[in-house]
Amino acid sequence: MAQPLVKKDDDRDDEVEYSPFLGIEKGAVLQEARVFNDPQLDPRRCSQVITKLLYLLNQGESFTKVEATEVFFSVTKLFQSKDLGLRRMVYLIIKELSPSADKVIIVTSSLMKDMNSKTDMYRANAITNPEIVKRWSNEVQEAVQSRAALVQFRALTLLHQIRQNDRLAVSKPVTSLTKGIVRSPLAQCLLIRYTSQVIRESSMNNQTGDRPFYDYLEACLRNKAEMVIFEAARAIMELSGVTNRELTPAITVLQLFLSSSKPVLPFAAVRTLNKVAMTHPMAVTNCNIDMESLISDQNRSIATLAITTLLKTGNKSSVDRLMKQITNFMSDIADEFKIVVVEAIRSLCLKFPLMYRSLMNFLSNILREEGGFDYKKAIVDSIVILIRDIPDAKENGLLHLCEFIEDCDFTYLSTQDGFLLHHFIAILHFLGIEGPKTSDPSKYIRYIYNRVILENATVRASAVSTLAKFGAMVDSLQPRIFVLLRRCLFDSDDEVQEPSEEPFDIDYVPKEVKSLPLAEKKAPGKKPTGLGAAPTAPTSTVDACEKLLSSIPEFLSFGKLFFNSLAPVELTEAETGYVVNAVKHIFDRHVVFQYNCTNTIPEQLLENVTVILDASDAEEFTEVSTKPLRSLPYDSPGQTFVVFEKPEGVSTVGKFSNMLKFIVKEVDPTTGEAEEDGVEDEYQLEDLEVVAADYVLNVGFSNFRHAWESMGPDFERVDEYGLGPRESLAEAVNRVIGLLGMQPCEGTEVVPNNSRSHTCLLSGVFMGNVKVLVRLSFVIDGPKEVAMKFAVRSEDESVSDAIHEIVASG
Repeated sequence: MAQPLVKKDDDRDDEVEYSPFLGIEKGAVLQEARVFNDPQLDPRRCSQVITKLLYLLNQGESFTKVEATEVFFSVTKLFQSKDLGLRRMVYLIIKELSPSADKVIIVTSSLMKDMNSKTDMYRANAITNPEIVKRWSNEVQEAVQSRAALVQFRALTLLHQIRQNDRLAVSKPVTSLTKGIVRSPLAQCLLIRYTSQVIRESSMNNQTGDRPFYDYLEACLRNKAEMVIFEAARAIMELSGVTNRELTPAITVLQLFLSSSKPVLPFAAVRTLNKVAMTHPMAVTNCNIDMESLISDQNRSIATLAITTLLKTGNKSSVDRLMKQITNFMSDIADEFKIVVVEAIRSLCLKFPLMYRSLMNFLSNILREEGGFDYKKAIVDSIVILIRDIPDAKENGLLHLCEFIEDCDFTYLSTQDGFLLHHFIAILHFLGIEGPKTSDPSKYIRYIYNRVILENATVRASAVSTLAKFGAMVDSLQPRIFVLLRRCLFDSDDEVQEPSEEPFDIDYVPKEVKSLPLAEKKAPGKKPTGLGAAPTAPTSTVDACEKLLSSIPEFLSFGKLFFNSLAPVELTEAETGYVVNAVKHIFDRHVVFQYNCTNTIPEQLLENVTVILDASDAEEFTEVSTKPLRSLPYDSPGQTFVVFEKPEGVSTVGKFSNMLKFIVKEVDPTTGEAEEDGVEDEYQLEDLEVVAADYVLNVGFSNFRHAWESMGPDFERVDEYGLGPRESLAEAVNRVIGLLGMQPCEGTEVVPNNSRSHTCLLSGVFMGNVKVLVRLSFVIDGPKEVAMKFAVRSEDESVSDAIHEIVASG
């Protein structure tokens, strides 16, 4: 028997709600799905089973390829039913199952029949005509007032989706519903989010400083439902320009959550306080005592967030006590949490530069302990940043790095398949840049030369280059450096030094040629990283882009840029009055959309130019901030930015609709001066997508076969795809290369004339520095039909699956 889900208010104690989906299991539902194959279909029962399948999918339940295929083919048999309600459910489940290219013909042929049907409902649903749904706005409005919690929730969602492109239409239901009509906790959480949207949009044009609906958000802090309280607190903390007075009630309720026995509440509270501590550390200090008690919490996620928040809000006197607790704490947590702690310590050191000795000693000590690549990289990167940003810490930090490469065991390094190799080379490179600038450069020579004697060929070669930099930049060291370099001539490996009677000629070094695939869908340009990466854009273009981002203080905390989509996405037609294109900048936890705007109307001046994004189809993204463009004169390009936060380390995808908003001022053509008064206006732009290929860098490998065999078959994923009719095999090859955005290897992007089969090799690096290799085997199957065998190898199983998803969804 189902258990009670939500209890009603006191005046209706006899009414209890039950979840119709409580306790359902995927296996049982798949067994029920056999009803789709019955000779005599039961529309009502079939609709119930589809509803359960949709529920499982929306809860994140994953179906295997076999399970999804069986359900898909069974569902297509329901097109023979004439029941209107069942037909509508069939459309919904087919969209969720996302059939592959070779199966979609079954759906499209059925939909074509419905589009030509005499039944209006068939035609409307087959072409998904939103105008039909918009006619039901009044009925949806009435459903919002339903006594059923789930009905309220779904009705409010639909009502907002219908009106989302009309700011006034969105603000009207918010105004009426905030008066207390909505009782469902889920619907109240939605209403809080929509209210926040109205507050953000109104604050952009509100010069008085008044914040409408703040009283409603504050009232929700006293709600009976914990989810509503938390949603209201988070909404208040995310308000633009929020003051300490406005934050106080929200922080107070989160402080109560910190001592809750339900793990989800202290986790949610400390996670939110951790974010607030970045901008309002003093407002969070009242919670420090409660957070200190969470350091020993069994949930290490909670403990990590607590200790990093304390580091952000603590003062000098409390730091020493915290550092003693962290030392014991670090051995109990996973690498992903250690990285968070390392980043917090780095921020603390930048906040209190005089404490660099103790904090850098801590980083140096944990650098010698066990840990994965990303963890070690975070430590090394933090030490490098402290050396660069705190002048007094330079020599101390360089010695720590020298001691690290001195203490590492050679056998361990040589057997880790590049695990520590990256760190050694990076540190040696950094020593070559910063070491000669110190007061006593000679003290680093011993550490560097020891790498020539003890390490493998790749590290020895890097050490030789570093020694050469010291000799070139420090005249007094040149005689000693020459002696050491002459000894390197006897190295047995060509990579270090090869004696030659002829002078070195750069023209004889093999060059990697980058192809330009003629794909149907333009692949975004990418900025490669790592050794051996082939450039995808002129260095000056990349440098200018990074220089622009680094000049904006709000973006400095986002960490290292993963890639720039240097090829802009056009969001307007070329002949329009306002020309806008967008560039995506991908960081580990953020995506920065850069909108390049040009005003082509001489008689107008645009001011306060922004882009309003609707992320309804990108639910995992959260808008963080907007940087408006103050003025956009005629024919003088400018940029406005919008920042979204995404889950860390995840290749999150989504579609964003864009609305250009601005104030128009008429310009006198004779004087060139603009009028004082302007008129608000807006201009609809094309949609912009963040796709899975945005998280792949097209990095080349010189020996694909060796790299493929070294990668091994552990995380290999192989599948076959039908690419449909193509003009030629070359067109199919270019299409897939453009879709994946990866680097062709060994010239395999070129298809010989009149060839009926071809193999293409691709390589790249997925977000998280995961190497990816792809082997594509194309064959012409029938008249102009192209089939493809798609094999992926990587260092991570989820990455191999993600690369397949790019092709499956493309």
